[in-house]
Amino acid sequence: MFFPDIARSLSQLTTGIQTDSGIGVGIAKNLASKGADIVITYTSNSSTSLAADLVKELTTVYNVHALSVQADLGTTNGAQSIVAAVKEAFAARGRSDVRIDIVVHNAGVAHNNPLSKITLDEFDRSYNVNVRGPLLLMQAVEPYLPHDRSGRVVCVSSVSSTCGFPCQTVYGGTKAALEAMARTWARELAERATVNSINPGPVATEMWFRNTPEVNEGIRPFSQHTPLMRVRPGIDPQDMVDGAKASGGRPATVDEIAGVVGMLCTPDAAWITGQVVCANGGFIFGTQ
Repeated sequence: MFFPDIARSLSQLTTGIQTDSGIGVGIAKNLASKGADIVITYTSNSSTSLAADLVKELTTVYNVHALSVQADLGTTNGAQSIVAAVKEAFAARGRSDVRIDIVVHNAGVAHNNPLSKITLDEFDRSYNVNVRGPLLLMQAVEPYLPHDRSGRVVCVSSVSSTCGFPCQTVYGGTKAALEAMARTWARELAERATVNSINPGPVATEMWFRNTPEVNEGIRPFSQHTPLMRVRPGIDPQDMVDGAKASGGRPATVDEIAGVVGMLCTPDAAWITGQVVCANGGFIFGTQ
């Protein structure tokens, strides 16, 4: 039983919680609504209270087990500390047969700089969190994945992996690497889990609203030709409508992205693996 058996459905969401509108929060709520127990991770001390509030909401609203773990996926021991916390949670519930059904790789950092201004610190931090972190987490969770193909792994990538936006040499490179690893995992873990990526375009999160004018100008031509990014005054939130003046179109809502991740984690997606699912409103059209 995949989702209905809550005790067996401990879902691992790797995300740094910034605000209550982040993609990771939306994914956590979506999966909790389907009956999955949730483990969320966060990095900074400033997110501790936000994580606690989310755990409380998930347990009271959706009647699931939820746990928050402070860990830095950019370090070499962050992944192991997350799995250790999961094992402790199982033990506290009298369970010795640890099983992790779902892994969502959502933790990520982005540094937008032109080629001449990229620093080694930016490069190292980005690749440590966005690439090495998912690799180490997959190594840590592999022993606890199901053995009947019911497991689900979803990597949150980006259209930046293929579009070649100005100022995203590093960020785009990390997301391309994540997609490449996911395709390999889809083959190596075929008897354990499906492994897919999604590639959102702009999403209405704190990161989006911090975009520089240079970044907005770079994506403007793409946004203007994206079918679902056309703004709808009176329907879309006013900050999306206002932001579209600079970027050429509205970003996705968090729920629109979380819904695609949630779908990929259900039994209905059992015949999908090794794919990059285009969850970007038509920003790019998938051919895989």
